[in-house]
Amino acid sequence: MDTRELFARNYKDLLKGYIETQDEQALYGAEQISKSFIKNNILPEEIVNLHIQALLEISPELHDQIQTSMNFLLETMISYGLAHQEYQLLREKQLEIKSEIHVAARMQKMLLKSAIPKTDDLDIGVISVPANQMNGDYHHFVKGKDGSISIAIADIIGKGIPAALSMSMIKYAMDSFPESEMSTDAILASLNRVVERNVDPSMFITMFYAQYKPGSGKLYYSSAGHEPGFFYSGKDNTFREFEAKGLVLGVNPDTTYSQYELEIEKGDMIVLLTDGVTECRKGDVFIERNEVLEVIKSYMHLPAQEIVNQVYRHFERLQNFQLRDDFTLVILKKVV
Repeated sequence: MDTRELFARNYKDLLKGYIETQDEQALYGAEQISKSFIKNNILPEEIVNLHIQALLEISPELHDQIQTSMNFLLETMISYGLAHQEYQLLREKQLEIKSEIHVAARMQKMLLKSAIPKTDDLDIGVISVPANQMNGDYHHFVKGKDGSISIAIADIIGKGIPAALSMSMIKYAMDSFPESEMSTDAILASLNRVVERNVDPSMFITMFYAQYKPGSGKLYYSSAGHEPGFFYSGKDNTFREFEAKGLVLGVNPDTTYSQYELEIEKGDMIVLLTDGVTECRKGDVFIERNEVLEVIKSYMHLPAQEIVNQVYRHFERLQNFQLRDDFTLVILKKVV
């Protein structure tokens, strides 16, 4: 007697016992045989068919309408079984993709990691939080041999793994430049050619690139269509936006960029960010840029890292802890 024949006989005996006695012991038997069905991969339609055959053997005079309804149930369970198998396959595939994205996110975090440079002149704070597993924002620091500090902040128009790969390419392109020896406009022009040649035409990258020179106390900067940051003047106690124009990276290989300069004094502050900060929402309404400044002002007395942490927590709560976009904020305070 093969396994299915044994199942059929045991099922008929259990069903007959329950029909005759309707006691709990028979139901316990049904529970045990159900576990055997799962263990032996017996499909739902096979169980229904076992039920029909057992019922016909127990009650050969079974009314035609009841038998017909059981046949209908059998067809229903066949369709259910096929749909359930498809669902299980899709679920397994989804879990596999999630696992791959998790690994990719960990690799991205490792590859794009940029340590905050130590300097006597500047107090630097950074926070970058992805809305999903992969981060479409990027920040980069380089400390030159002359003590200069180079800062890049970028945002890719396009998300997911393609965006992460593009950011990795940008990072390694930047690592190949003698950054402390190149002007900010020249660096953006070089990166623009890299992006135009290697990134899908449907994706573009915005970037703000700055270099602080401690010898002169000046900040040199250029922008490739990036979200304007803010400059705080300690002397005047005022904020103003950085005025820097430039086309996003990857549109035209011959694009040129302009370099601007700004003298930084003790008590001044530089705020660089992505649109995930300025486009936070209250419900379905975008906040105003002035609201971002008001929040920053309320924490200005703190060290730079604590400022960015507190600003992030504020907007995280504002959005019910569900980021709509990647959130990156960099603050530099001139302390000497």
